[in-house]
Amino acid sequence: MDAETAAPKVLDATERLFDERGVQAVGMDAIRSASGVSLKRLYQVFPSKDLLVEAVLKRRDEAVRGSLTAHGARVARGPYERALAVYDWLGAWFAEPGFRGCAFINAFGELGGVTPSVAAIARDHKEAVRAYFAEQTDALGAPRELADQLALLANGAMAIAGITGSPEPAAQARAAARVLLDAAAAR
Repeated sequence: MDAETAAPKVLDATERLFDERGVQAVGMDAIRSASGVSLKRLYQVFPSKDLLVEAVLKRRDEAVRGSLTAHGARVARGPYERALAVYDWLGAWFAEPGFRGCAFINAFGELGGVTPSVAAIARDHKEAVRAYFAEQTDALGAPRELADQLALLANGAMAIAGITGSPEPAAQARAAARVLLDAAAAR
């Protein structure tokens, strides 16, 4: 198997294993077994587990950003609705079988204090989510801090949904976001 074929297999298997077990609990042998890629090829494609963790998080970041933007564009007509649509998107994600929380929050919790690259990727991802909200709140002419508040609600919902295994935090966060958006509109 060549490197081009091996890389996506390794990333798919690794992402699944990290979601199921966490980053630190998964060794390279488990990734080899789950991906069907030889250990030699695995290390040729990803010379260290740290590089593999980074690759998984970067790929997840791209997927989340793309999915979130596409969802907002598909279901919402304006910035108010696009901001609220984030919570609907979260609710669908939280209800997926096997949901175990946000990969960025989880990876930061496991490795953020000792692996600066993981911390940087997690921060960049969370900033991108905040920036998405900022696009919507700026278009509404709302105060700048509203984007931070909406992002805080989304991230809090991710953490609580990961802990409880319930999609309900998305609906609760959406209701709170609506109150904040309506208050900003009333100004």
